[in-house]
Amino acid sequence: MLKCASLYTCEADDPKVALLEIKTQLNDKMTLLEHSAGIIMCNAEFIATGVLQYICENLPFPLAGVTTASQAVNDETGDIILTIFVMTSDDVWFKTGVTGSLKDGVNEPVKAAYDEAAAGVSETPGLALVFPPFGLHAGDTYVRAWEKIIPGAPLFGTHAIDDTALFSECETIYKGANFKDAMPFVLCYGNINPQFKIATFSENNAVAPKAEVTKASGNCVFEINHGAAFKYFDDMGFAESVTYTPFMMDLLKRGDYDGVPVIRGHASFTEDGAAIFYGDVDEGSTFTMLKCDAGDIVSATRQKVEEINELPCVNGALLFPCAVRRVALLSIGKPLLELQTARETINPEIPFMMGYAGGEICPTSVRNGAPTNRFHNYSLIILVI
Repeated sequence: MLKCASLYTCEADDPKVALLEIKTQLNDKMTLLEHSAGIIMCNAEFIATGVLQYICENLPFPLAGVTTASQAVNDETGDIILTIFVMTSDDVWFKTGVTGSLKDGVNEPVKAAYDEAAAGVSETPGLALVFPPFGLHAGDTYVRAWEKIIPGAPLFGTHAIDDTALFSECETIYKGANFKDAMPFVLCYGNINPQFKIATFSENNAVAPKAEVTKASGNCVFEINHGAAFKYFDDMGFAESVTYTPFMMDLLKRGDYDGVPVIRGHASFTEDGAAIFYGDVDEGSTFTMLKCDAGDIVSATRQKVEEINELPCVNGALLFPCAVRRVALLSIGKPLLELQTARETINPEIPFMMGYAGGEICPTSVRNGAPTNRFHNYSLIILVI
């Protein structure tokens, strides 16, 4: 049986006090079983003061994760906070690791790190928790790399993010070390039965008619409706404001398309008018531009958390909402509202961790045991175990 617990500290200055708070909560909430691992998220301040490193070095299980902006666990919600989601079991076991630098490519470093972490294990993990760095590659690059190595394994994770204007303090975390260009991961084997949920935006909030991507490669869109991408947005009046606009994409040309659209975020325009997105946009896809509505964010989050409460035999839950959702709530002066809504709604007996993401990785469906792994933007992704 898998048991989980959520821990936290708001002590960002004194490592010993922070560790004592974490250990006291851990001892109060669980007894560690044969196999244990943890997911860690924190404000970058905990790295600067050494608190993160001290905690990781003095807990009896490996920790992997990322920096983030705001977080919530069962007992607290906040900005300057460090949280840990502990998993322990006698019949679920874990292999953890971290890649080398991903600056020059993803496939080879991921394969090397996986081979080292999973040496001697012949089976495919039942779940892979992955934590890519922010800003190096389009999000689908990481999904493809992992699917080449462990086809059939569901992937779930978040890119590093922070609370600075230029995301200058984003770090990934593994066993107390922090990285700008490496990807930690946790592989879960044995009696693990993950379930997934995704909250996006309502098509009722469309701000423009549906359009077709008529020329694209990877995450670069050259033409929309057979005209230049920039001209399309300029004609629609969005050229100056498209950055925080969610694009609901129907991936019609993908052989594995399960009918579930994904959200893409726009990153920039090239000098020749092509549109760059944070994830792949397939040629032949259709999309709907949506309004990033604060009320929609909160109601969708509440609905998905209520669905968690209705599930049988829930051991714990990880919730990773996109940081742009926080920006939308910040615009109405309530940046913690989504986190507070989740914390108030979830059954208090279900341990959970929630932290903002710089890009989300989660299956849109699992059919006949095969996951359809996807990269997302502007979405709330949920793992229930």
